[in-house]
Amino acid sequence: MDKSSTALPTSTREWHRRVWKLAGPIILSNMSVPLVGAVDTAVVGHLPDPIFIGAVALGAIIFNFLFWGFGFLRMGTTGFVAQAYGADDPTEVRSTLARALLLAAGFGLAVIALRGPIGLLVFWAFEGSAPLESLANSYYVIRVWSAPAALANYAVLGCLIGIQNTRAALTIQLVLNATNVLLDLIFVLALGWGVEGVAIASLLSEYLALAVGLVIVGRYLKRIGGEWNWSHILYMPRLKALLHVNFNIFVRTLCLIFAFFYFTAQGTKLGEITLAANAILMHLQYFLAYGLDGFAHAVEALAGGAYGARNRSAFRAAVRVTTLWALVVAGVYTLLYATLGTTIIGIITGIESVRLEAVRYLPWVLLSPIVSVWSYQLDGIFIGTTRPVEMRNGMLLSLLVYLIATWQLIPLWGNHGLWLSLMIFMVMRALTLGLWFGRIERSME
Repeated sequence: MDKSSTALPTSTREWHRRVWKLAGPIILSNMSVPLVGAVDTAVVGHLPDPIFIGAVALGAIIFNFLFWGFGFLRMGTTGFVAQAYGADDPTEVRSTLARALLLAAGFGLAVIALRGPIGLLVFWAFEGSAPLESLANSYYVIRVWSAPAALANYAVLGCLIGIQNTRAALTIQLVLNATNVLLDLIFVLALGWGVEGVAIASLLSEYLALAVGLVIVGRYLKRIGGEWNWSHILYMPRLKALLHVNFNIFVRTLCLIFAFFYFTAQGTKLGEITLAANAILMHLQYFLAYGLDGFAHAVEALAGGAYGARNRSAFRAAVRVTTLWALVVAGVYTLLYATLGTTIIGIITGIESVRLEAVRYLPWVLLSPIVSVWSYQLDGIFIGTTRPVEMRNGMLLSLLVYLIATWQLIPLWGNHGLWLSLMIFMVMRALTLGLWFGRIERSME
């Protein structure tokens, strides 16, 4: 492997440049994601009945939850690849990717094989009118065939982040999103395929993005050396380690999904106006995540590489510099929402009652960046150093405290109590991982 490719920065200026080199493409990539959803909505918004918008939205939500649950394929791959890359072991980099792709293929084919029961379960969970569910099912039965490609893309992206090539990750995401937008316009507006056209666009985009991703990662792996060795790829202790990490991250991710699902469920009990206001404010929370994720991904790669090289000073520098920039960006989000939050809410909705309700609870979104940034960063550190047990246990404890908080605070303060509970959840995620952070440094002694 080319030594310059794995070399960690040696000066403060180099660290800052490396962090932005890694975080910048991820932030840009994340920012392109809402565009696809907006175009999906816009193209069906030109169809004669608003039910088409609801069907696409429902179908997209189903796959967001379904594929988000398999996010461990990206996170686990990043951690192991970053450590192998930092340890100057290109064969293990290749083997980690191969193991992740095998898992992605297995899980993807399992989703297709179980598409019937999965469909019954998700449509039972997301109740809608018969016409709406019929259209959403038309979307579901087509897009479900994208599962192997979507999950394999997680593995490819995890590998690229682990080898600190986020520009390539950006390229793949742009190919995916641009293709999706273009095919939406062709299939829906030009050919009149409706909801099915949106699903086919997503399906083809996933497979094209995977093909591009495999070509890119193949070229980069050729450059850094190593070999494909089936005995190494299928080496049982390494497979068990990958499965161990992925299972615990999966449990952690399910808890996170449940926490946000529970937030929405509790909001429904507070009335339709409050539910709509919370939905708007949660869009601002997700937009925040798009920015902070860039630095979390950067610390995954840099801290993971330093951990693999057993370089404690580099590990500390990676944590310090990425967290510094994450805090700066979090502060920018707070200022942005403080100055433009009311305007943004007004752009999203013209319904006066919903707008006023959202503005009433906007201060929680102003607080959120500074509260949330710590858990994002610590997640990145623990992913990069493959510490899934601590992540799982921290999330379980945080979820328990969050549920207790909602039970106590919502009866007292209503929606303010719900938002306070969510902030407590974010704080607990940071506190639990922060308490275990010292274990990582001690393990490098």
